[in-house]
Amino acid sequence: MEFDFSDDQKLLKDQVQRFLHDKSPLTVVRRVMEGSETYAADVWRGLADLGALGVAVPEAFGGMGLGALELCVVAEEVGRSCAPVPFQSSVCLATDAVVQFGSDAQKAKWLPLLVAGKAIGTLAVAEGARRKPASQLATTFANDKLTGLKTPVLDGEAATLAIVLAGGPAGPTMVLVDLTANGVSRKRVETIDPARKQAEIVFEGAAADVLGERGAGARQLDTLHQRAAVVAAFEQIGGAEAALYMARDFALERYAFGRQIGSYQAIKHKLADAYIKIELARSNAYYGAMMLASGGADLPLAAAASRVAGIEAYEYASKENIQTHGGIGFTYAADPHLHYRRSRLLALTLGGSTVWKNRLVTALEKRNAA
Repeated sequence: MEFDFSDDQKLLKDQVQRFLHDKSPLTVVRRVMEGSETYAADVWRGLADLGALGVAVPEAFGGMGLGALELCVVAEEVGRSCAPVPFQSSVCLATDAVVQFGSDAQKAKWLPLLVAGKAIGTLAVAEGARRKPASQLATTFANDKLTGLKTPVLDGEAATLAIVLAGGPAGPTMVLVDLTANGVSRKRVETIDPARKQAEIVFEGAAADVLGERGAGARQLDTLHQRAAVVAAFEQIGGAEAALYMARDFALERYAFGRQIGSYQAIKHKLADAYIKIELARSNAYYGAMMLASGGADLPLAAAASRVAGIEAYEYASKENIQTHGGIGFTYAADPHLHYRRSRLLALTLGGSTVWKNRLVTALEKRNAA
């Protein structure tokens, strides 16, 4: 079975790539890492002007009315540039949650703001380092009020809107919370990638609206994670390719014992192995994109395979980029650590590699039993 993106989708990819190449070089990543900014607001505004924040949002709510495939090609370029913007949190999770489960009133209120970059969304699920089942959440939602603590919340400092999973009388429920309203406080949580700042958010009787169906939060979260896993795989592929090309370029210009280090077999094998992992991830991500766009029954399997392969490709390529650079690769002044930081951050969002390997096994067992 063959799959490829259309010429229009490739044109969108090229436009986003050119914009991010010009406006979001690695110097901007360092600027956000080292400064007080929570994200690169200038880059975010530019992506909004391109329509990249609303490619999968219906035109009636200010979006481009395209779909998941266009979101995937945008994600790949965001990953390639290591852009310090809340793309996954706001576009792939919060915006998608409102599109998938929101009422007409919720869509009319929030989607135009999210598409324009005037509101930033995030998904708040975790309640500490240990992963909890949805049935054991300490955060509670009752009488339209939300109480509890969520940490870490990716891009939680920058967000103005949170999609929160909370316990309630009907069971785990997904709710929508305006983070600028009363009853919400937050503080920064240190993370491996300071260019994507995380936060601890405390809710003390904060007003909240049910998103979707009461008691259906666990099922809705599973749907969101499956969809976001495919898009995240493209972001990881973009980042992995950038790390590979950074290593390749250094290997061609660095000399040792009178020869380019890229001429040594040990370096060639490292780069070849990274390339193979990236292409394996790409093949899985393409199948995931096809299932996502078509609503195919294989989406749980394709999403898990995309997620596992994407994590492994980006982690491997970013580590070998450091190794290829030798001693300087381990310094803060050199750039390889920027992609390594991002690879580890993306590997921990949506649940880590072990979570998705288990999901992959479950999906394969179900398929074989059918």
